[in-house]
Amino acid sequence: MAHIRNSLLLCMALLAWSAVSAAGLPQPRGLIAVSGVYSVIFHLSLTRELPAGSIITCRARMTPIPAGLDLRNVPLAATPVAAGQAGVTGSTATCATEIPFAWTVISPPGGVELSYEIDALSLQGSTPILLRSSAQRQASAAFPAAGGSLHLTLDLTF
Repeated sequence: MAHIRNSLLLCMALLAWSAVSAAGLPQPRGLIAVSGVYSVIFHLSLTRELPAGSIITCRARMTPIPAGLDLRNVPLAATPVAAGQAGVTGSTATCATEIPFAWTVISPPGGVELSYEIDALSLQGSTPILLRSSAQRQASAAFPAAGGSLHLTLDLTF
C-alpha cells in the first residue's frame, strides 16, 4: 500500500512540474533564453580563376558551445544553417549569410562555435560539378545582445 501511495505522489509531482513548464513560467534558475541574428560575411581571395558559368556558394552553421546548451526543451535541430551565393569580381568573391537563432542556455552563456563550407560549382552541362570545396570549424564567438545582431567577417583564401 505504501508503494502505491509513493508512486501516486511521484506521478502527481511530475504532472505538476509539467504543468508549470507548459504554462511558460520562468525557467529554473541558471537557464536563460538567448536570441538574435549572426551576420557572416566571407571575403574570398581566389587562388585561381574559375571557369565561365561557375558559382560559389557558402554555408555557415552556429552551434552553442556544448557546455552551455540545455537540451531539455530544445528540438534536436537546434543549430541553424544559412546559405548564400557569392558575387565574383576578378580574383575576389564575397558571400553573406544571416543566421537567426533562439536557444535556452545554461547561465552564464558560453557563446557559439562557427563552422562553414565554401563550394565552387561549375553549372555547365546538365549536372553541377564540384570544382573546389573548403570546410572549417572556426573559433567561438560571443552571443549578441538580447535580440540583437553580431557581424562576423572572415577573410579566406580559396
